[in-house]
Amino acid sequence: MKLSEVKAKLNSLDTIAFQLPNGDLVPNHFHVTEVGKISKHFIDCGGTVRKEEVANFQLWNANDYDHRLHPEKLVHIIELSEKVLELEDLEIEVEYQGDTIGKFGLDFNGTNFLLTTKQTDCLAKDNCGIPAEKQKVKLGDLQKAVSCNPNSGCC
Repeated sequence: MKLSEVKAKLNSLDTIAFQLPNGDLVPNHFHVTEVGKISKHFIDCGGTVRKEEVANFQLWNANDYDHRLHPEKLVHIIELSEKVLELEDLEIEVEYQGDTIGKFGLDFNGTNFLLTTKQTDCLAKDNCGIPAEKQKVKLGDLQKAVSCNPNSGCC
């Protein structure tokens, strides 16, 4: 999700809830302790220099169980961050503390913001010897597709 999409969703909500990939909800007394821009300048294993930028939300829980972040307050925080940090309409990455700091993508299901799993990947598969995935075929289907008449001389 991009910043503009989050603000649009927030403007139609009365409360904010974040749901983890396992279905659990982030406790409703969470804080958004940071909104920022993360720039990553790197070289992949194939030697290509790359740059990525994302907007970052950091969610945090304290022992202030009566705390509730209201949608209009988060919109204000985002708009201030856009102005001060000169944030563009970037994709959002969310940090949340589990056993370690987890990084998540962000989606919305009509009620909750969904923290989505992220995966690592090789960006230069053609340069570092990773074989292309072969198409999986069921042997039963293969034998049906390749039929040979025993008297044709093809076997």
